[in-house]
Amino acid sequence: MDKTAIVTGAGSGVGRAVALRMAGEGWTVAVVGRTPAGLEETKRLAGSTAGNVHVFPCDIGDAAAAERTVAAAVAALRGTVGALVNSAGTNIPKRGLDVLSAADFDAVIATNLAGAAYFTLGVLPTMRKRGKGTIVNIVSDAGMLANAKAGAAYVASKFGLSGLTQSINVEERANGVRACAIFPGEFATPLLDKRPVPPPMEARAKMLQPEDMADCVMLCVNLPGRAVVEQMLVRPR
Repeated sequence: MDKTAIVTGAGSGVGRAVALRMAGEGWTVAVVGRTPAGLEETKRLAGSTAGNVHVFPCDIGDAAAAERTVAAAVAALRGTVGALVNSAGTNIPKRGLDVLSAADFDAVIATNLAGAAYFTLGVLPTMRKRGKGTIVNIVSDAGMLANAKAGAAYVASKFGLSGLTQSINVEERANGVRACAIFPGEFATPLLDKRPVPPPMEARAKMLQPEDMADCVMLCVNLPGRAVVEQMLVRPR
């Protein structure tokens, strides 16, 4: 197994939990996110394994910036990307169709869907060349069935991300590349603060935690190359 990975959204939440788990298990990880301070904190939290973490600030919804960042991350990983984890995600407070603006819709699609596509396109050549690689997309159960709480832009982006995952498996299976879409129910991340009414801490404690998502990601990437978890639905018990 090539224990090298790119993790987007790694400055907080699920992306940070995944990056720290990977670094702790001997992976070399390129962490990507919009906020440099958040990425540096992830590296600091890696402790003795911080040397395994390479920081790449980037607005992944910007196609040109994403292309440059993927190229730099692949170079830092010496041309080998064993796994890509698309964990970056966003939402907006004014998310109902009665208040949703075109600009907000575009911003959600750019991060949640286009950014994942840009990074996927960036890593596929090296994965194809090596005949192996795993792409894990953190979707949402809102990408299986719409709900008003998530909002139309978020739902549309996540349905698109599910379709992207399926397309990777349809087109790249013969090249040794596999993809998994993880569909978590409610989980406790900073994104909850963007809800019109953020849930209280006691409610968040009952949700899935970022560490739970890291467990799911590691299952997907650690499976033998002959197997793929194409879809994983995970909800709080």
